[in-house]
Amino acid sequence: MSSLFPALRSGRGEQVALRFGDRSLTYAELGAAAGAVASRVAGAGRVAVWATPALETAVGVVGALLAGVPVVPLNPKSGEKELGHILADSAPSAVLAAPGDPLPAPLGGLTRLDIDPRGAGAVPDDAGAAPAGAGAVPDDAGADDGDPALVVYTSGTTGPPKGAVIPRRALAATLDALADAWQWTRADVLVHGLPLFHVHGLVLGILGPLRRGGSVRHLGRFSTEGITRELNDGATMLFGVPTMYHRIAEALPADPDLAAALGRARLLVSGSAALPVHDHQRITAATGQRVIERYGMTETLMNTSVRADGEPRPGTVGVPLPGVELRLVEDDGSPVPECDGETVGEIQVRGPSLFTGYLNRPDATAAAFTEDGWFRTGDMAVREPDGYVRLVGRKATDLIKSGGYKIGAGEIENALLEHPGVREAAVTGEPDADLGERIVAWIVPADPESPPDAGELADHVARRLAPHKRPRVVRLLDALPRNDMGKIMKRALTHG
Repeated sequence: MSSLFPALRSGRGEQVALRFGDRSLTYAELGAAAGAVASRVAGAGRVAVWATPALETAVGVVGALLAGVPVVPLNPKSGEKELGHILADSAPSAVLAAPGDPLPAPLGGLTRLDIDPRGAGAVPDDAGAAPAGAGAVPDDAGADDGDPALVVYTSGTTGPPKGAVIPRRALAATLDALADAWQWTRADVLVHGLPLFHVHGLVLGILGPLRRGGSVRHLGRFSTEGITRELNDGATMLFGVPTMYHRIAEALPADPDLAAALGRARLLVSGSAALPVHDHQRITAATGQRVIERYGMTETLMNTSVRADGEPRPGTVGVPLPGVELRLVEDDGSPVPECDGETVGEIQVRGPSLFTGYLNRPDATAAAFTEDGWFRTGDMAVREPDGYVRLVGRKATDLIKSGGYKIGAGEIENALLEHPGVREAAVTGEPDADLGERIVAWIVPADPESPPDAGELADHVARRLAPHKRPRVVRLLDALPRNDMGKIMKRALTHG
């Protein structure tokens, strides 16, 4: 296949490729440092990367990919039991880490390779050809499209995490499709503060700019001050998750500098979970900018997006990306008959950006696909007549069957968030002898001393949506349980 990172050889050597705080690498420096890593890991079956939000993580991942060696990104916040499972399952031959980073006990038995961002060495060509004058290319540098690039572990909801094996063709396909949808070019400078052990932060947020030949500035840790600084200093794109955009929306009324900086951006992108419509509206009102959303999963990479040249419709995740086939199906697997904006179905996808399977889990892999090769996402959605997709939630946690209706939790959550007395909201279903399931709203009130009552919230939802979608039970919380990417962990919400 062609190189994943053609810009490492394109004569753009003096352009800054990566910047983390006050540390940066040009394309020439990144090529040398990643080439040194590639030489050290050549021939390995897999390598783990201790994926801190640092320059070393990016260098280590790029180096391993140049060598054709699959990478297992490790979450530095993982507990020892989870780490032990991941290491036993993926069996990496070494762990790449920043010099001086302490590693937990489960990694003690692995060979440690410290990453030197200023390391020098020939840049192996991951397309299989050595550059003129370069040293020997590792034997497995001529990687095939179907060769594994990453093994990313998905959060286990019903068991230990599973390793999704993502091939090289999937990285190229999804990043090139996003370039088409977002008009993403080498002139773009991306800023974000996302973790680097997930698809969002690592694949889109680091490998994406490098494949385009552009630049990425990582904040280390998200802050509105950092966003303001970087957008004022020439950054053109911002990636974030809903929690980050919610904090931006909350800060905007008192921060005109932030509003002005966001107004200068070419593209604001939110992903990893649905961005509440209320936050869309607040950001647009303050900045004149519309946040666009996209939809993907670890196993599929990116499936849909609002296009840069399309209509930014809040509450939707846009249209299928180039190369992605998408359909909605009923519970029995039959296709949803029409795109009417109302009928809920499970999303199934096909295309070159799919993973090849779960590592060491042929049973789980077989269960994830239909006989004709469609991946069962478990996500529920409706589709508008013009093809726009609107997510309503996960089949396992967000689809509520109440009184004969299939109801998506997402639209009720959006309606609740429009109430001035609601700061955060989550919606689940619980068994009901009459309805099958009743709708439960979990509310973080804007004023804990004076929360809205259940009747008021039920009427609020019924007026905006339909009476059968009103919550029957309201439970108050100080905060909603969230994971590292800001997703609400609904399984942690227990019915009292």
